[in-house]
Amino acid sequence: MNNQTLLNQLVTSVQQYEGRIIQQPSLLQAGVLVAITDEIDPHLILTRRADHLSTHSGEVAFAGGKRDDTDPDIIFTALREAHEEINLASCDVTVVGQLDQVISRFGYVVTPIVGVIPADTQFTANLDELDAVFKVPLRFFLETEPHDYFERGSFSIPSFHYEGFRIWGLTSMMITEMVNNHLNAGINIRF
Repeated sequence: MNNQTLLNQLVTSVQQYEGRIIQQPSLLQAGVLVAITDEIDPHLILTRRADHLSTHSGEVAFAGGKRDDTDPDIIFTALREAHEEINLASCDVTVVGQLDQVISRFGYVVTPIVGVIPADTQFTANLDELDAVFKVPLRFFLETEPHDYFERGSFSIPSFHYEGFRIWGLTSMMITEMVNNHLNAGINIRF
């Protein structure tokens, strides 16, 4: 399969997917943008949280955050947060659909929103929240064995290393579920 077909397969599959919805109204909501470039070799856009933050410091994550009371829906949340964190204009994002919801260790129901963006999009990290914005080829997660596994209770989540960044935890879980469910990756993940 060529790379453009890879992006097309992912987009088509996500558009037809009814992801896992977590029904726990007592938990706060958060949305993240799984931004993927529209190019021959599609890339995921990831960030590294600033070291000075009280939570998630130094962790690799998708752009995103908690839902504000004024946000009309979780897609708006993900797009608003991506604009605030990496200066990605919502008009540059073609929203494709959503992946399975997950619960963070801080008690948020996190909804990953998949969006396709132009390959030449430029990003500016909000240094109040981020140390870096970087791209990882989508194919990397299909062709690379996990470096190790992050164990947390009954969870065993793959961890990947890419150009000095460690992709682990909730972000790795969302990526792994995406490539397993939509690109038949077959990466081992245990709950």
